[in-house]
Amino acid sequence: MNTKKKLLIAAPVLLLAGLVVWAFMPSPQLVEVAQARQGRFERAVQEDGKTRLRDRYVVSMPLAGRVQRLTLRQGDSVKREAIIATVLPANPSLLDERTRLEQRERIGSVEASVARAQANIERANAALAKAVADTRRTESLAQQGFVSPTQVESERLNQRLREKELEAARREADAMRHELAQVRIALQPSRGATGAMTSAPWLVRAPVDGKVLKVVQQSEGVLPAGTPLVELGDPAALEVVVDVLTEDAAQLRPGLPVRLHGWGGPELAGVVRLVEPAAFTKVSALGVEEQRVYAVIDITSPQPQWATLGDGFRVEVSIVVQSLDRALLVPVSALFPQGDRVALFVLQDGRAHLRTVQLLARNGQDAALAEGSGLSADAQVVIYPPPGLKDGARVAPRQ
Repeated sequence: MNTKKKLLIAAPVLLLAGLVVWAFMPSPQLVEVAQARQGRFERAVQEDGKTRLRDRYVVSMPLAGRVQRLTLRQGDSVKREAIIATVLPANPSLLDERTRLEQRERIGSVEASVARAQANIERANAALAKAVADTRRTESLAQQGFVSPTQVESERLNQRLREKELEAARREADAMRHELAQVRIALQPSRGATGAMTSAPWLVRAPVDGKVLKVVQQSEGVLPAGTPLVELGDPAALEVVVDVLTEDAAQLRPGLPVRLHGWGGPELAGVVRLVEPAAFTKVSALGVEEQRVYAVIDITSPQPQWATLGDGFRVEVSIVVQSLDRALLVPVSALFPQGDRVALFVLQDGRAHLRTVQLLARNGQDAALAEGSGLSADAQVVIYPPPGLKDGARVAPRQ
C-alpha cells in the first residue's frame, strides 16, 4: 500500500478520533462574573430615626388658680416675656399655709436648677475654648503640611458643635431663671401685712423665643399648680435621635459623619453629637428582645434645605463608621473562606484561578481589599462560585 492510500485511510480515522475526543471533553462551567473596581468604600450603620426639638419648654401653671382662655394657637410665634396666659385667684383659700410651704420648696428646687444650668454654661464655655484652641493649632499644622485637610474640617466641625452646646446651655439657663421669677411672683400675694389675698391676675410669660408646638389647655378653668398650658420650642433647632443595636453602638463616637434621607426632601448631612451610655430593651417586629442605645445627631446642612422638616418626622439614618477614599472593591459574594484566609476566583484566559486576598473591610455589597492582593482594577472575579469549582477549571461567563 503506497503512501497516498495510507494517508487517505488515516485522515478519516484521525478526524473521527478528534471528534470523539472533542465530544467527550468537559464543557466550560458557566459562572457569574463581576468586575473589580477602584473607588470609595464606606461602611455604615443604617437605622430609622426621628427628628425632635433640641430644646422643648413646657409653660405650666405657677400656682393653683383660674386660667383664662388662651388665645394662642399651634404654630404661633412668641417672643421672650410675651404673655402666654392670665391666671386669677380661684378663692380666698388659694394660698393657705400648705400651699405657701409647697411654693417655698418649689423655689428651692428651681434655684437648684438655675445653679445647674449656670454650671452647664461654664462647662460649655470651657469646651468651646478648648475647641477653638484645637482648631487654631490644627490649622497651623495644616499650613505646615503636618495634618490633612480632613482633620482640619473635623476640628472646625467640633468647634461648631461646641458653639451650639453653649447656645443651648444659655437658653436653658434663661428658661430656669424665668421659671424662678414666675414662682416668686406667685408667692407674693401671701406676703401681705394682713395675710389677705389679692385679686390681681398673674401673667404667665414665655421663657424663650420660639413657636407654639402644642396648646395643652385651651379653655378657661381652675387648674392646680404645675398643670401644663403650652409647649414652646424653636423648629430651626432640630436634632435626630436614632436607636441602634449595642454591637453597632460600640463602633460609634461623636464626630462621625451621617447621611439623612428618606424624609421627603434632599439628602442631608449630619454628625453624631452624643451616644448615650445606657442601653434599653426593645422588642423587634419579630418578637426578639434587643439591646439598643440612643444616638443623637446634629443636622449640619444649611437650614433652608430642611425648612420643611418638622418635629417627629421619620428619617432614614446612615452613620458612616469607616471610609476608604481609594480602595480595590469586589462584590462580597465573590469571597469565601480558605482556611484562615479569604479567597476568590479570578477569571483569566478562560480558566478560574484561585487567589487568596487580604480583606480590609466589608459592607452589605462591597469588600475592600488590601494592596498586593494580586488583582487589577479591571479584573473579572467569579461571584457566587459553585461549590465544586476548582483552581484552573475551565469556565465561561454566564450570559
